[in-house]
Amino acid sequence: MYTSLIPILYHTYAILSIVIEMMYNRSMLDESVESLKGVGPKTAGILKKHGIHTVRDFLYNLPRDYENYQAPTSIAEIRPGKVVIKGKIDSLTTRRARRRNLSITEGVIRDKTGAIKTVWFNQGYRIKQFSPEKEYYFTGNYEFKNGRYSLISPSATEVTDVDPNTGLVPIYVAHGKLKSQDFRRIMKSSRDKFDKIPDLLPTVATGARKKALFYTHFPNSIKSAEGAREYLAYEELFELILASQLNRRENDKLKAMPISFSAPKIREFVASLPFKLTGAQRRATWDIFQNMEKSAPMNRLLQGDVGSGKTMVAAMSAYEAFLASLQVAFLAPTAILATQHFENLSKILTPLGVKVALLTGATKKKPELKAKIATGEIDLVIGTHALLTDDTVFQDLSLVIIDEQHRFGVEQRQKLMLKSPKDKAPHLLAMTATPIPRSLQLTVFGDLDVSVLNEMPKGRQPITTNILPEIDTRERLYPKMREVLKAKNQIYWICKAIDDNPQSETTSVKSRTAKLVQDFPKAKVEFLHGRMKPAEKDEIMARFADGKIDILVSTTVVEVGVDVPNATLMVIENAESYGLAQLHQLRGRVGRGKVASFCYLLTPGDVKPTRRLRELEKSSDGFYLAEVDLRLRGPGEIYGALQHGALDLRIATLSDTKLIAKAQRDVREFLKNPENMVKYKELMSGITKYQQITTLN
Repeated sequence: MYTSLIPILYHTYAILSIVIEMMYNRSMLDESVESLKGVGPKTAGILKKHGIHTVRDFLYNLPRDYENYQAPTSIAEIRPGKVVIKGKIDSLTTRRARRRNLSITEGVIRDKTGAIKTVWFNQGYRIKQFSPEKEYYFTGNYEFKNGRYSLISPSATEVTDVDPNTGLVPIYVAHGKLKSQDFRRIMKSSRDKFDKIPDLLPTVATGARKKALFYTHFPNSIKSAEGAREYLAYEELFELILASQLNRRENDKLKAMPISFSAPKIREFVASLPFKLTGAQRRATWDIFQNMEKSAPMNRLLQGDVGSGKTMVAAMSAYEAFLASLQVAFLAPTAILATQHFENLSKILTPLGVKVALLTGATKKKPELKAKIATGEIDLVIGTHALLTDDTVFQDLSLVIIDEQHRFGVEQRQKLMLKSPKDKAPHLLAMTATPIPRSLQLTVFGDLDVSVLNEMPKGRQPITTNILPEIDTRERLYPKMREVLKAKNQIYWICKAIDDNPQSETTSVKSRTAKLVQDFPKAKVEFLHGRMKPAEKDEIMARFADGKIDILVSTTVVEVGVDVPNATLMVIENAESYGLAQLHQLRGRVGRGKVASFCYLLTPGDVKPTRRLRELEKSSDGFYLAEVDLRLRGPGEIYGALQHGALDLRIATLSDTKLIAKAQRDVREFLKNPENMVKYKELMSGITKYQQITTLN
């Protein structure tokens, strides 16, 4: 009798052992990074400051690249370009340059075949880094600078630290005083921790994750490193796509008020317009009308370049809801932008019987207006965060339109969405002027329907873009500015900093304003920046829109702003310090009227234009530039400009369409089995952050 229990007890013991091991592994990985050998309180403090809090975080801090020291170049055979040299270094000195805040450390690298000069800038620690008796691998660019050939700012690795069998050394991003070699040292003493890494996905062999992580840090060949990185990239894409698909499922469970398509009235509306809709506007509007006819809430993103006609599409969508006797809320990020939308939409919709209202912090008689909204007397209310307050109540909110939706957090958007009748969810139309790359749409926005306005209305003036060295400003830019001012047009001038900083040569908004006041004494010059109070910013932008300011010197707070058709010249100082998408958005502040417009990208005189500046100079296609930006910068920064939150992809690239397609197929298979949601706890807990940042509602 008792012997029959042995298999059951054994099986139970095995299961308990696995569960206990998993819990042990998880607890080990969740321990403080200070538990790692070689990490004391000071080092732990630096790591935590850069987001590395646990053992898991440290193991997932992947190398940014690998140095291959298998075939160094002898000094006798050196040629200009990137080189790897194996040798000793001596004659190290450090001096201050005439240019402020610049130190120069120089030395001589020698091997059996000869010697070359090397130089580092603002890296004074190099003077104590080297021992004359030891050999090092030096990696850097050998180029002609300041009248001679030198190895410029090379990285250095002691020969004894390199595995002679592979010649490969992982390169980590430095964090504070922790250099790449410090990460390698700590990682080397943490090799036993990799056995504690649990698997994540059901579609691969056991141990795939820990094996991939191990080989990213300790590759035995370039091929093994590439394979490991590809697998980890696949895992990230799987998580991201799964999160967006789960969001779509949740959205599909909600119920909305179906809004029937009023074909005769819409045709009459379109026929009354003083201009012809673009094909893209017609397609987007038709997609929206079809979505709103369904009982599931629309969850559509309308993306279009600056000036592509998003407001008209929003107007037609709002009119469709009005024809069904339902209410619409239109949320804008700033009071002045809300006011402009109110003025434009009132001109279009008020003659058709739509009651339009504006609700901002400055609105007078708020209680009376909110009472009308609550009783359904107002059909379309346009506003800022004032729409989100608890005392703003709607009778039958059926459509929410959010302009520049990334300016609002998830909670803010949800607060507005919850103002619909309790048993219904409103349809959502989110708009953005930041073109989104196709690969980003497939992953981050996989739970959305996307409409693209990729055609410009007729009459839209092109913007001529020029890269200009700062030293040529007075000779080449000032004459153009005088020409613009003489024609009674206006100018934007963008600066990076608000105040002067003695540690930087960047010209501040305040200094540039003082300089332009001096150089253009007859012009009205004012400045604008993000530390001003909202009311003050709105007041300055309103005066600029009214033509009372000739030159507006500003930080990037004008990136998303009001429509000023009279502004025809944009100057962007230190242009190389901005991302491509942001530069394109800034440029889009001009070219909104009937006069040809210009954009000047200013660069330091001794700096060659970056690729993103050259791309911006030759193209005005926002969608093309978005794809280029994705390749140049990766998804994190771009997504940060699109959405509240950050897309923290450690290794995946959203330009890898083949890997995306594979992850999409596997996610579909994964979702076919509901038990997977419970079975793969590590995976489901990991996608929570992606679900938070990939949802619009």
